[in-house]
Amino acid sequence: MGVKMKYSMQLTMLVCCLTCAHISTAEPDKKGFFGTETEDGVAVSRTAVQTLDGPLTKVFLPILYIIVFAVGVPTNAMAIWVFLFRTKKKHPAAIYMANLALSDLLFVIWIPLKIAYHLNRNDWIYGEGLCKVLMGFFYGNMYCSILFITCISVQRYWAIVHPMSVQRRNNRIAIVISVSIWAVIWLATTPLYLYDQTVKVSNLNIITCHDVNRPSQTKIPAGYFITMGIVGFVIPSIVCIVAYVLMLRALRSSMTDEQIGKKRRKAVVLIITVLVLFLVCFTPSNIMLLVHYSLLLGGNVNNGYSFYITTLCLASLNSCLDPFVYYFISEEFRDNVKNTLICRSNRTVERMRVSFSALKYSKKSSTYTSESGNTQSTSC
Repeated sequence: MGVKMKYSMQLTMLVCCLTCAHISTAEPDKKGFFGTETEDGVAVSRTAVQTLDGPLTKVFLPILYIIVFAVGVPTNAMAIWVFLFRTKKKHPAAIYMANLALSDLLFVIWIPLKIAYHLNRNDWIYGEGLCKVLMGFFYGNMYCSILFITCISVQRYWAIVHPMSVQRRNNRIAIVISVSIWAVIWLATTPLYLYDQTVKVSNLNIITCHDVNRPSQTKIPAGYFITMGIVGFVIPSIVCIVAYVLMLRALRSSMTDEQIGKKRRKAVVLIITVLVLFLVCFTPSNIMLLVHYSLLLGGNVNNGYSFYITTLCLASLNSCLDPFVYYFISEEFRDNVKNTLICRSNRTVERMRVSFSALKYSKKSSTYTSESGNTQSTSC
């Protein structure tokens, strides 16, 4: 019995030693994606190495960003052109949508740097300053878009529920709110310039841009993104949801007439589509921002960093989807886009017609002269 007891105690001690050894060897991974800081940089965990050196960041993300750039640049440029030069009567909703298009365009034009970074094995070669500017535009666009979509939602609610209100047509209020949003976002992105965005990953021999933080500089980004997640996303989301719910209630109560009810049903479908698009683009990324930096601040393991950076890429899709939202929300915008495209094609056809049929041949001078009286003018 004593011998069995002795062997049992030895076996127990052996198991404890093996467990302690396993914990000590697994300790470097407890830092998650942020690793251990050394003189040469930051030595990240095996999970981080697999993410930074895997197909997710080197293939999938560049493809998505290429799509965003290819679609976002022409559509947002067209939207700004329509709002500034083709919309005759400016109204608050058009002002908000023009600012939203400008915000999206300012973000999209920086995406080639993001694409080059991921295609270059996540190795940033453009310097610390340019990385900070890129991150400033990235997150600035996200929260600018959220705030301007919130303004558009409130404006639509006011136009539907209080159609006779003078305030809904007050452009001065819309301009003041838009300028205030730009100023607040400009100030809100300044913390991104206060800590190192580029960090050398020693066990991969690359320099990352925003993907890895130094453990000694975790408090600034953690406090910043938790604050922005609550103030810049949670509160505006509640406002948007309340506004759309009240709009749906108002539209539902006015569906007595069959003809009016048909138009109202289209409006309901549109409202639900816009709300779903808003939640799909921004909810995953901001929830993961809150979770990721909350874990970081508490020193806990974060095994979902690959999902976190994927949701950030998903948020950028909003920049190329917004112009299509304008197209379906605003009938005036839709008509202006159609007229712009049709007028350009009409002008091309008209010039060809004038060059071949509006020239009169003169036998005396053996030349062609233009019959300006027969040419038709266009309002385009």
